Amino acid sequence: MTRAPGERRRLALSFLYFALLLASYYLIRPVRDALAAGSGAASIKYLASVVFVVMLAIVPVFGWLVARLRRSLLLPLTYGFFALNLVVFAALFRLDPEAVWTGRVFYVWTTVFNLFVVSVFWSFMADIWREEEGRRLFGVIAAGGSLGGLAGPIAAHALAGSVGTAGLTLIAAALLASTVVTILLLGRERRDAPASGGAPLDEPVGGAILAGLSRLFASPFLLGIAALVALGSLLGMIVYIELAKSAASAFATAAERTAFYSQRDLWVNGASLVLQLLVVGPLARRFGVRPLLAGTAALALAAFAGLAAAPVVSTLLAVNVLLRATEFGVGKPNRDMLYTVVDAETKYKVKNVVDTVVYRGSDVLSGWAHAGLGLLGLSLAGIATVAVAVAATLVAIAWAVGTGYRRQGGR
Repeated sequence: MTRAPGERRRLALSFLYFALLLASYYLIRPVRDALAAGSGAASIKYLASVVFVVMLAIVPVFGWLVARLRRSLLLPLTYGFFALNLVVFAALFRLDPEAVWTGRVFYVWTTVFNLFVVSVFWSFMADIWREEEGRRLFGVIAAGGSLGGLAGPIAAHALAGSVGTAGLTLIAAALLASTVVTILLLGRERRDAPASGGAPLDEPVGGAILAGLSRLFASPFLLGIAALVALGSLLGMIVYIELAKSAASAFATAAERTAFYSQRDLWVNGASLVLQLLVVGPLARRFGVRPLLAGTAALALAAFAGLAAAPVVSTLLAVNVLLRATEFGVGKPNRDMLYTVVDAETKYKVKNVVDTVVYRGSDVLSGWAHAGLGLLGLSLAGIATVAVAVAATLVAIAWAVGTGYRRQGGR
């Protein structure tokens, strides 16, 4: 197997880039979840609705930027903008760390921030790595994110009591700003046309502002990816809301809830790191992407079957950790590999629509669907039984998407 010149340097920079990015996010994620739980689990569906509206407003703006700015400039501007936002939130938390409306705005902002910066990261990765390289290396690159995801909760757990939410937010801003250096160095490594085809990094992608939507609905393959994201979001939101209920009743203060969620994230990212380093690359090289996509969905089915059989808090927490670990450790790296066989416009515009509008639109529907199941009088066991049926559908769609990937030239 011939390796491209500079592959190790690009791999190290990609690994560091994702580690810094997710360390920044996971420093503030426990803060977000703690503030959301403090606002009441019932408010989550309303906050998810606000996130969706914000996403709808941002997508055409992002499409305009992608069409007109070269990617080597687009990415640093995106991360710099979000880093400045974090500095503003740090000032607000300094004034009143328990302010309800600041917490709600921060929940919306953090959710939008995470979806955009991670989506743009993987678009960039699909741009600079070939399909074969993606199968070999995306698991390793994703492990950089999990390493950052381990460092973030550890730091949040250790520092929450001493520096508070304002201090954590400022540290996150510094980490996020440092990703710009890795982006510039990666851009220097890839001055020529990107490895997987399309416009050179120093040129805009071009195309229509809303091409992401039109291309999505014109392709069964891309619609299948969107369905994977939508149903996965539904399953994740069910567990998220139920866990928020438990956390709100078990912990009285935001600091206690922050410590609980940071410990949960530590377990998730530790398990994800092992999966990314030891499972994704070797299995993707040997069997291809399709079995891993379907296998992740099958694990979700088994997890909800277990929750239906034992609907208690400990099982709920275990299911939450399992779903998130397998999603980040196996599911998402494999979904991101799917974009290595499409052109640059699809990588940035369609992927952004799927990772933001589709994902958060599904969250909105999921939140209200969960509320509807509650109105029907379903207990946790009944809700988990409904989730089993959703997960079974997810398995079938995952297999079909993997088949479409092979038809596109992947493996």
